[in-house]
Amino acid sequence: MNPIYIAGHRGMVGAAIVRQLQKAGEPDLRLRSHAELDLTNQFAVDHFFATERPACVYLAAAKVGGIWANNAYPADFIYQNLMIEANLIHAAYRHGVKRLLLLGSSCIYPRLAEQPMREEALLTGTLEPTNEPYAIAKIAGIKLCESYNRQYGTDFRSVMPTNLYGPGDNFDLEQSHVIPALIRKLHEAKLEQAPSVEIWGTGQARREFLHVDDMAQACVHVMGLDQETYQSHTHPMLSHINVGVGTDVSIGELAEQVKAIVGFSGDLCFNPAKPDGTPRKLLDVSRLGDLGWRASIGLREGLEQTYAWFLQNPRTIRTRA
Repeated sequence: MNPIYIAGHRGMVGAAIVRQLQKAGEPDLRLRSHAELDLTNQFAVDHFFATERPACVYLAAAKVGGIWANNAYPADFIYQNLMIEANLIHAAYRHGVKRLLLLGSSCIYPRLAEQPMREEALLTGTLEPTNEPYAIAKIAGIKLCESYNRQYGTDFRSVMPTNLYGPGDNFDLEQSHVIPALIRKLHEAKLEQAPSVEIWGTGQARREFLHVDDMAQACVHVMGLDQETYQSHTHPMLSHINVGVGTDVSIGELAEQVKAIVGFSGDLCFNPAKPDGTPRKLLDVSRLGDLGWRASIGLREGLEQTYAWFLQNPRTIRTRA
């Protein structure tokens, strides 16, 4: 299926997919930075596909962020993600890409969806307001893949990961998700010998966390399934597959784990005036299990690995303004 194009190869997930493909011995990976290829530019994307002719595409490029960023920049989140998906998926169809994999997010599901969330929960209720624009863009991506498959017979697939973390994560406190934010806050508090650290929300919200290397393995696994097998476990208008570990923890429990790994000796002070987000986000991963893949990296192991990476990459540690 060479050559292979990984859109977003400098992001945490895209970089993990590159590592996984290189480990598997794939010889022809086509990679472009944002400076080299603006994925919101339809002409530039079409020209790239016409010139490079990738046979396989991993669509890992996206504008992502935590609760603060999603609330502050809703127009950026919906516009950029819609444009990236529309441009890449349409160009993949126009230029005969054999197989494409869209990476989405578990935030596509209703805020109060039954737990664990099955793929069938999509479009059955109201989304979480704090990340609705991003979620709508990702839902549109799923439906773009399905619509091109139905109309043109393409083989475009979608995977919906739970909360991801690991090496290469974004530790910017205004843009990061919960694990890198906790690691940075508690690490800096340890260095400053602070008596306490504020944690947004009540600490009672529950989340599922998947290590990015597990996610990369799952992506390569799903991409490698023959079309008959993939279609036998999905539906033309419900074709996405959940990717997760099948267990969750409260934010309070997570914070205590990170505190112990970092070695912070102060107190954790939860601020209920700040948003919790969705009360619980646990995926039903039985569909992917039936297709032969399960996660292998435990949360404690993954957190220790991520903190070690953070310490080894001082460019990720920036002084707060």
